[in-house]
Amino acid sequence: MAVEAGGVRRGSGSARAAVALLLLLCCVGASTADESSRTGQFDVRPGGLVHSHSETLGDHSCIFTYASQGGTNERWHMSVGISEDNKLFSCSIWRPQGKSYLFFTQFKAEITNAKIEFANGFSQGAVGGGSDVPLKENEYVIHENTVTHKDGLFKSELSKLIIVARSGHDEL
Repeated sequence: MAVEAGGVRRGSGSARAAVALLLLLCCVGASTADESSRTGQFDVRPGGLVHSHSETLGDHSCIFTYASQGGTNERWHMSVGISEDNKLFSCSIWRPQGKSYLFFTQFKAEITNAKIEFANGFSQGAVGGGSDVPLKENEYVIHENTVTHKDGLFKSELSKLIIVARSGHDEL
């Protein structure tokens, strides 16, 4: 398992299991009565301009900022969820069709009021019996509360981004 500066981890077996559980929590529906998850849709627009989309749940937000080229608008989803004990916040950004045909010149996902414990990016998402295709570890960098492309190394393919963060405060 690779560990970035600050102890942030990329995927491992146990981390993937925790992420799968959190993703199930946050991706089940558009929102639940107790507001433990929310899913929003947005268009990723080409043209080279910087655009952002965000979803907020309680004290936490996930903000996805990007610029892309080529093709036409693509419909993407962003799901956010919070664990029952309010200690873990998850954010998933993905194209439901599994592969984006846009050329991303940059991307950044930012989490507010939490520190990232796990993040993984994918050039292709699993659909129709296929598998996720992860980005190479040198294509992006994970900081305390952001995941960003790495200039000169990111190959401009992005179809899914998964982040799990620990709440910035513990209640007594």
